[in-house]
Amino acid sequence: MTTIQRLSHAEIVERAAGLVPLLRKHAGWADENRRLHDEVIEALADAGVFRLRVPARYGGFEAGTRTAVDVAVELGRGDGAVGWTTSVWQIPGWMVGLFPDEVQDEVYATPDVRVCGTLSPSAMATPRPGGYTLTGRWGFMSGALHSHWQVAIALVERPGGEMEPVLALVPMADLEIVDDWHTTGLRGSGSVTTVAEDVFVPEARVLPMMALMTQQSASVRNADVAMYKVPVAAVASACSVGNVVGMARGAWDCFFERLPDRKITYTGYASQREAAITHLQVAEARVTIDEAEFHARRIADFVDAKAAEAAPWTDRERAEARLAMGATCKRALEAVDVLYGASGGSSIFADVAIQRSWRDLHALTQHALNTPHILYEIYGRVECGLEPNTQFF
Repeated sequence: MTTIQRLSHAEIVERAAGLVPLLRKHAGWADENRRLHDEVIEALADAGVFRLRVPARYGGFEAGTRTAVDVAVELGRGDGAVGWTTSVWQIPGWMVGLFPDEVQDEVYATPDVRVCGTLSPSAMATPRPGGYTLTGRWGFMSGALHSHWQVAIALVERPGGEMEPVLALVPMADLEIVDDWHTTGLRGSGSVTTVAEDVFVPEARVLPMMALMTQQSASVRNADVAMYKVPVAAVASACSVGNVVGMARGAWDCFFERLPDRKITYTGYASQREAAITHLQVAEARVTIDEAEFHARRIADFVDAKAAEAAPWTDRERAEARLAMGATCKRALEAVDVLYGASGGSSIFADVAIQRSWRDLHALTQHALNTPHILYEIYGRVECGLEPNTQFF
């Protein structure tokens, strides 16, 4: 097993913050080429970002959720596509820790391993001696172009005719990549489609979806690891909120970098910073970003506290995790809308970063797991004594 120096929360976050200039340097390239720059991947690896949520016995930091959120804030501040992709990698990467220990040995044998994945069962798995064959395709596969493995969700037809969803860990080398990621936002994430054609997956690398949803781990050695004592929906929410805040803070940085040299066309204001409307917009954006950050860090701290206690999660607590994600997205989006709206016609040019922050955040909040009104409804249903109306809970 690999042994590395364990870093403190502050040290890991400082490393992430140190990457911001590099991420901004390559953000335009990533947006144009629809993938992350190789230099960015190397820098993320050198900073230890890919070891953040890896068990310590494999050389990982086994970091808490608050650390993951604070790192994502910095990465999202540099480039929303980088923050999004690294946050997404953390979710299926965390799922690896639920598989049998011998499977983890295989996956984590690759240094700085990256695992992409989705929760959509858009394939079929057919039982075969010793495992399953997998056929199907998965869209929106963020990070696939730089991943080593994929957590693929498929349906298995059981003897009674019922369909059971399963998770299958598949090497990327066994999958075909379809370059179909032509989008308005999060272009740098390279969220292409992957395809399996009769790919054999050994039985040890297949888990029932229900095991994931009910926190039934097949791992012996992770039984006492705190970060695996959390429901998957809470993990997904907590891993995603930091990048949202980072995107809003990146837009804030860009706005103030351009402010001293901007006038308000067709008015008497030679400098935008002299206008009362600018003062009101800045104040509104600041308050709204602070509110987004409050919700993000509140859910991160709550998840860490629950993990430390190893306490069962109530339905209301699960709903609150989803609500925090919704509130973070809603407030961040409102802040970026204000800043972008205050940036004038020149902000529509491709070399002005704030337009990319605006596009990326709007794309992110179109994701079904991040759409505020959907997440608000889930919480409201539970608070009103109804079922949550979602399996991802």
